[in-house]
Amino acid sequence: MAKVKLTKNELKRQKDMLKRFQRYLPTLVLKKQQLQMVIRQVEAEVRKKLDQQQKLNDDLMQWVAVFGEDLALEELVRISGINTEVGNIAGIDIPVFNRIEFEDISWDLFRYPLWVDAGVDRLKELLALDAEIRVLERQKELIEEELRITTQRVNLFEKVKIPEAKENIRMIRIYLGDQQTAAVVRGKIAKSNIVEV
Repeated sequence: MAKVKLTKNELKRQKDMLKRFQRYLPTLVLKKQQLQMVIRQVEAEVRKKLDQQQKLNDDLMQWVAVFGEDLALEELVRISGINTEVGNIAGIDIPVFNRIEFEDISWDLFRYPLWVDAGVDRLKELLALDAEIRVLERQKELIEEELRITTQRVNLFEKVKIPEAKENIRMIRIYLGDQQTAAVVRGKIAKSNIVEV
């Protein structure tokens, strides 16, 4: 704890700081709660997307197994870009999945079976879900980092700054009270000395 001046000006400064800390703390607590809620929502969305991805993957593998073809559908689909936007949650910028773009690849219709068109569409859906999941996980990472910082600030105010300011105010009041009492006593002693003279 830093050395505190025992003056009226310092008392006012400590009171102002305490007021400021107590006014700012509820905002931080609210931000912390909002970030925790958003993390739970993102986690639920990731689970939902993973379930969709698993279902699509199982469906695609059944098709490939039924037709018994040994095809590499991955050669027929290439990602050209993933577009994201910037969103804002509780004052932090996060990526928001917008869409995924694929290169146009044409294939020989005589060489590939009829179901390849549907298979390529399913594979594109799978890749889009995968990209969306990665963006959601990045969102979660950024929000968790902000939550960590906010939690540290809440703890700093609750456990350090506010108690420190209250203790400083108490010490200054005690000192000023003692000084005032001493001044009164000195005044009475001086008065009694004057009366004697």
